[in-house]
Amino acid sequence: MKYLPILFAFLILSSCSNDDSVKDFREENDQEIQAFIESNNLNAQKSSTGLYYVIDNPGTGESPIPTDRVKVVYKGYYTNGDVFDESDAEGLSFNLQNVIIGWVEGISYFKEGGSGKLLIPSHLAYGSNDYRDIPGGSVLIFDIELIYVNYKTENEEQIQAYITENNITTQKTETGLHYVIHTEGTGNKPTTADNVTVTYTGYFLNEAIFDESAEEVNFNLNALIAGFSEGMTHLNEEGSATFYIPAHLAYGNNGTSGIPGGAVVIFDVELIKIN
Repeated sequence: MKYLPILFAFLILSSCSNDDSVKDFREENDQEIQAFIESNNLNAQKSSTGLYYVIDNPGTGESPIPTDRVKVVYKGYYTNGDVFDESDAEGLSFNLQNVIIGWVEGISYFKEGGSGKLLIPSHLAYGSNDYRDIPGGSVLIFDIELIYVNYKTENEEQIQAYITENNITTQKTETGLHYVIHTEGTGNKPTTADNVTVTYTGYFLNEAIFDESAEEVNFNLNALIAGFSEGMTHLNEEGSATFYIPAHLAYGNNGTSGIPGGAVVIFDVELIKIN
C-alpha cells in the first residue's frame, strides 16, 4: 500500500493548515468533485466535512470505527482517471489510525461486503503541499470494497484451516471462540468471576509457544483475555481443553509484548480447581 498508511505525512500537512501562505483548495476541490459527479452520473452524498461518497452496495456486516483494522480492495485515481495506487485482487489490511482522514471517515459509511467510491478533497487527504507523486491540492478518488472489519473473518479462516489440517473437531461459540474438551472432569464449571488454579501452554497457529506455566498458577478469570475466560466456563474441574481464540477475543488489532496484532492464540489448559 503505497500511500495510505503514512499517518505522519498527514500530520505534517495538517500542522500547516493555519499558515496563511498555504492555499485553501476547498472551494476549488468541491467544484472539481461536483463536475466529476455530474460527468459520471454518480449518486453521491456529501458529509459535513466536505467528503463525498457513493454507496453502490452498503454491505450487510459490521461497520468500522476509527480504531478498527479493515481489509479492502481499492483503486486510487485522480478526476482525470490517472491511477496513483491500487491493491491487488486479494485486497490489503491496515489500521484506520494510520490512514488519511478522508479514508477514516469514508469507510465508516460502509459495512462488510459493501462497495462504492470515496471522493476526497485535499484537506482530508494530503493537503496543499506535494506529497511523493501526489500534487498539492489534489482530489483523490477511491473505488473500494470493504472485505472485513478487524480480523474476525481472517481469523476464522485461519482457525478453520488449522483444525482441518490437523483433523480436529471443535465446538464454536457465538463469540467466535473454538474449543475442544479433552477430559470432561468431574467438578464444577467456573464462572468468569471465579479465581481458578490451572496449568496452560499458549502458542500460535505455527505452534510456536509464547507462554506456559511452569507449575500450577492462580488466575482471576475476569482479569484475563475474553477468550480464555469464556473458554474456562466450558470446562469442569479436573478437566482439560484447548481454546482457539481469535484476535478480537485475545490481544486485538495491536497485540501485546511478543504477540502480533491480529494473531490467533491457542491455549492447552487443565483446570485443577476453582478457588
